[in-house]
Amino acid sequence: METLDAAWPPLPLDAWKDTYATLHRYTQVIGKVKLALTPPQNHWWNVAFRVTARGMTTGLIPYEDGAFEVDFDFRSHELLFRASRGPTRVMALEPRPVAEFYRDVMATLRSMGVETRIWEQPVEIPEDAIPFSQDLQHRSYDGEAVERWWRATMQATLVFEVFRARFTGKCSPVHFFWGSFDLAVTRFSGRPAPDRPGADPITQEAYCEEVSSAGFWPGLPATGGAAFYSYAAPEPDGFATAQVRPAAARYDAAIKEYLLSYDDVRRAEDPQAVLLDFLQSTYAACADLGGWERDRLERPLIVPEAHRARRGVDAGTLAEQPVP
Repeated sequence: METLDAAWPPLPLDAWKDTYATLHRYTQVIGKVKLALTPPQNHWWNVAFRVTARGMTTGLIPYEDGAFEVDFDFRSHELLFRASRGPTRVMALEPRPVAEFYRDVMATLRSMGVETRIWEQPVEIPEDAIPFSQDLQHRSYDGEAVERWWRATMQATLVFEVFRARFTGKCSPVHFFWGSFDLAVTRFSGRPAPDRPGADPITQEAYCEEVSSAGFWPGLPATGGAAFYSYAAPEPDGFATAQVRPAAARYDAAIKEYLLSYDDVRRAEDPQAVLLDFLQSTYAACADLGGWERDRLERPLIVPEAHRARRGVDAGTLAEQPVP
C-alpha cells in the first residue's frame, strides 16, 4: 500500500471529489482577494498562486504602505495570514461550509486592517456556482486527500520548472490558477495571435499571443481522474495528429488538447522523465508545425561555473540537463 507521503500518490477522483469542490471554492475566495488588490499583469499572471514546500502562497499583496500574503499549508492544514506588521493570523482548514470560510477570511482581513470587497460568484465552475456567502452546500475537507493532491502538484511543479528552464524566450512562471484549479506553464512564440471574435476580455488577454501551454488538472471527467495536458493556441495544422510521447498520450478532439493520465506518469519507472518527454514532445509539435523561431527561443543558457560545481553539473548549459 502506498503511503501518504509517496512522491506520486494515487489521486482517484471519486475518493475526493467533494473535497475538491470545496477546496476549489476556498482557493477562489483567497484568489479573488489577490485579484482585487494586486496591479494587473499581462495574461493575468498577477492572480496566480505559487506552489511551496508545504502548500501554496499568494505571494506579496500590496496594501496601503505595507503588504501581506496568505499561505495554504496543506501539511498542517492551516491558512496563514502574514503581514508586514502585526501578528500572523491562522485559520484551520477543516470541514466547514464555504459561507463560513468566506465570512472568517474577510473578518481576518479586517482584523489586519485590510478592507476589500470581492465578487462572490465562483468562476469557471459550470455547476453549483453558489455565491460564497450563501454556499452551505460545499463543506467537505479530507486532509489526507488534500495532501495527496498537493504532493502530486508539487512533484509536477518540480518537473515543470526543469521544462521551463529549457526555454529562454518569453515564458510564464510555473503557477497555479485558482479559477480553473490547475498548475500551468506557458511558452510564447513572440508573435501576436489572431483575434478571437466574441471572446471575453480575460480570454482575449490570455491568448493575445501565440502560445504552447501545459499543465496539470487534479480531475477531469474526460480521463476519469487527474491528467497532464498540453495545447497550442492557435493550433497549427497537423497538431492533432502529431507524433508525441509517451505512447499513452492522446489528443482529445473535444477540448483540443493532448492528455496524459496522471496514473500513467506515477506508475512509470521514471515518472519525471515520462512527464518531461510529454511536455517536450507536445511543445515541439506546436513549435515546429507553427513555424516558431526555436533557435532564438531556446538559446542555451550558460550556467556559472560555481553553480555547476555546487550542483555537480558537468554540462555547460541548462538546455542539456536531464530531469534530476
